[in-house]
Amino acid sequence: MTDMPSPASLVEPAGPLPSHTTPAGLQTMAELRRRRLVVIALNLSTYAALMAGLAVVLGAGGWSIVDLLILACVAVAAPWTVLGFWNAAFGLWLLHGAADGLQRVAPFARAGDADEPLRLSTAVLMTLRNEDPARAMARLRVVKESLDAAGHGHAFAYFILSDTSRPEVAAAEETAVETWRRSTSDPERIVYRRRATNEGFKAGNVRDFLERWGDGHDLMLPLDADSLMTRDAIVRLVRMMQAHPRLGILQSLVVGAPSRSAFARIFQFGMRAGMRAYTFGSAWWIGECGPFWGHNALVRIAPFKEHCHLPVLPGGPPLGGAVLSHDQVEATLMRKAGYEVRVLPLENGSYEENPPTLFDFSVRDLRWCQGNLQYLRLLDLPGLLPMSRFQLVWAILMFLGVPAMTLLVALAPLKLLDGEDPAAFPGALAAALYVAYLLMYLSPKLAGLADVLLTPGGVRRYGGAGRFLAGAAVEIAFSFLVGAVTTFRLTLFMGGLLVGRSIAWDGQTRDAYGIAWGDAARGLWGPTLFGLAVGLGLAVLSPAALLWSLPLTLGYLVAIPFTVLTASPAMGERLTRWGLCAVPEEIDMPPELAAVRAG
Repeated sequence: MTDMPSPASLVEPAGPLPSHTTPAGLQTMAELRRRRLVVIALNLSTYAALMAGLAVVLGAGGWSIVDLLILACVAVAAPWTVLGFWNAAFGLWLLHGAADGLQRVAPFARAGDADEPLRLSTAVLMTLRNEDPARAMARLRVVKESLDAAGHGHAFAYFILSDTSRPEVAAAEETAVETWRRSTSDPERIVYRRRATNEGFKAGNVRDFLERWGDGHDLMLPLDADSLMTRDAIVRLVRMMQAHPRLGILQSLVVGAPSRSAFARIFQFGMRAGMRAYTFGSAWWIGECGPFWGHNALVRIAPFKEHCHLPVLPGGPPLGGAVLSHDQVEATLMRKAGYEVRVLPLENGSYEENPPTLFDFSVRDLRWCQGNLQYLRLLDLPGLLPMSRFQLVWAILMFLGVPAMTLLVALAPLKLLDGEDPAAFPGALAAALYVAYLLMYLSPKLAGLADVLLTPGGVRRYGGAGRFLAGAAVEIAFSFLVGAVTTFRLTLFMGGLLVGRSIAWDGQTRDAYGIAWGDAARGLWGPTLFGLAVGLGLAVLSPAALLWSLPLTLGYLVAIPFTVLTASPAMGERLTRWGLCAVPEEIDMPPELAAVRAG
C-alpha cells in the first residue's frame, strides 16, 4: 500500500480547545445548553401532565394495588415515548418549518460538497462471524470498484476481519478473498485476517485491527456483513472529516436496502419514514454527543485507538465480561477525549439489510437488550460528560420500559375487577390519555410520513401517493403486531438475565425464508397464551375494553399466523409485485445496490 496518503490525522490539531464552543468549533456550548433546557422543560412538562392525568383516572374510585402498579408501569415506559414525540416534532419543524434546518443540526455537512481531493487514508473494515462469505464480499467488492472508478482508490484499503468459528465458513472466506485479490490490479489493498477466538466480540475484532494496522491510516469505516455504502456517501463523509479534524466519529443515517422478505420490507418502510425526522430532531439538541451505531460511520483512528479502549466488566455473563453493545460506549469515550461525535441525518446512500422474519428480528433485539443493560455497570465511568452519561441511561431505559408495558397489559383485566362505580369513572379523560399516548408512540412514524408528503416529489420516490399511503397503513398495523410479540419475548429474556441466562452472538440470517406453522407455534405459544388469557378476561368483564385494547393486545393473539405470513417468500413476492412498502431505492436503484443485486 505504498501509494496511500500519509496518516495526517495522527497529529493533534494545534492550539488549545476553545471552551465556549464544541471541540470542532461548530457550535457554541451556550446555544446547545439552551436547546437542551428547552427539551428538558418540554419533556418534563409533558411527562408530568400525562402522569397527573393518569393519576386522576386511576384515583377516581380510590387507590388499589392494581392502580399503583399501573401508574408505576406507565411511569417507567412513558419517558421513551415522550422524548420520541418531541424529537419527531422538532425534526419535522427543522425539515419543513426552519429555513436553515440542516445548518442548525449538522453545520459540518456543507464541507461534504466541496470538490476537495481526499488527503486522508481510510481503512474500510468488514467484520465477519459465520456469515455468508460470498454475500459479504460482494458488498465490499462493489464499494471498492465504485471508489476506484471515481479515481479515489488510492485513499482506501480494505480489511476483512474474521471471527468465524466454523471451519467450512472460514475456508469459504479464504477462497472468496483469494478470488477477489486475483481479479484486481492492487491486491495489496485487500487484507484478510482471521482470529482464532472472538475475544472481546466485535469490539475486540476491531481493536485487533487497530493494534496491527491502525497507525497506517487516518480513518476507518466499519461495515457489517449486510452493509453497503455508495461512493458518493463515503467521499462526502471523508471530506467532512478532513475539514474538521476534531470530528472523532461521523455516523451516517443507515436505512434498509430493498428486500424480498415481507417482514423486512414492511419493517424498513416504517423505519425509513420514522428515522429522518426523529434523528433530525435528536441531533438538534444532542449536538456533539451524538450516537455511534458501530457500522456505516467514519471513525478517526488515532483518538479512537488511544481513548476508546473498552473496560472488561467484572463478573461473567450475562452482564459481566466483554461489552457487547460497544458502539455507544465508544461514542461517550470519544467525546470525553475532546472529539465530537456527530450524526448526519440525511438519506445519503448508507444501507443495511433488516432481519427477514420476526424470529430473526427478536433475536437481534435480545442481543441489544443484553448489551444495553450492561451499561448499568458503566454509568460511573469517570470523566464522562453529562450528555454522554444520559445517552447510556437512555439506552438502558429503551429496554427497561419493555417489561413495564407487558405488565401493564396483564393488569388491564384486573383493573376491571376493582369494583369501581362506572358512573364516577372519568371515561372521557381515560380515552383521551390512551389515544394521546398511542399517538405519541406513533409520532416518529407520523412525522416521517408527513415529511415525505410535504417534500416535493416525496411520494413519487415511493411509487406514488396511493402506494405510499397504503404502505403506511400496512406498516402502522404491522408495528403494533410486532411490538406485542417482541415485548413479551424481551420480558421473558430479561427475566432470564436475572438468573444468569445469556445469548450467543453469531452470524445472522439475511435472506427470506419460510417458517413452518409448527415452528411458529413452538416459538410463540407463550405470547399466544398470554394474549388469550388477557383477551378472555377483558371479553368477559367488558367487551368494550377488549376493543379498546386491541392495538396493544391483538399482536399476542395473532402471533403465530402473523409470523408465518410475514416470513412467507410468496408474500414477499406479492408485495414486491404490487410495489407495496417499497423504499425509494427499489423505484430508482443506485448503481452500487444494482451491482450487488446483479451479482
